[in-house]
Amino acid sequence: MFRIGFNFKRYNNGFYRQNLHFNRYNIMNTQTLGGKPTAQPTKELETFPNPNQNRDFHIHMEIPEFTCLCPKTGQPDFAVIYLDYIPDQLCVELKSLKLYMWSFRDEGCFHEAVTNSILDDLVAATQPKFMRITSKFYVRGGVFTNVVAEHRKAGWQPQARVDLTQFESNSNTRG
Repeated sequence: MFRIGFNFKRYNNGFYRQNLHFNRYNIMNTQTLGGKPTAQPTKELETFPNPNQNRDFHIHMEIPEFTCLCPKTGQPDFAVIYLDYIPDQLCVELKSLKLYMWSFRDEGCFHEAVTNSILDDLVAATQPKFMRITSKFYVRGGVFTNVVAEHRKAGWQPQARVDLTQFESNSNTRG
């Protein structure tokens, strides 16, 4: 049997804070939340076998909540990271990618360095035929920063481009 007590405390600014109190009947620990394992940031990237190694196909991912810290001021920097790649033998697993991106939240990083570091780590994990990381950092001091870094496997040549009508938006949200 679990016995959990909730306390709400009002602060002068009008915000409430919820305090959760556990007693000796509670078997939860710091590694679980609600009886489920909690996710923690990690630099470990997991992969899975490419489901169709006979075909070059393009995987596009958008990571809109990337954050790191400015190494000069310690202020947060926010970016959208675009990952485009053509896998060879392995693909990156999405949850591990999310936790990997989360691991930069408390690190001081120059935009150029973090973009290249992400590319190096993803290339080491997946060994793709082609990979491009595009980092679009939000304005800081009146300056937007975009950084593009690419990797191309030795000897790999892309197939001829076929132009098709594009969707109006690259977003998965329909409106």
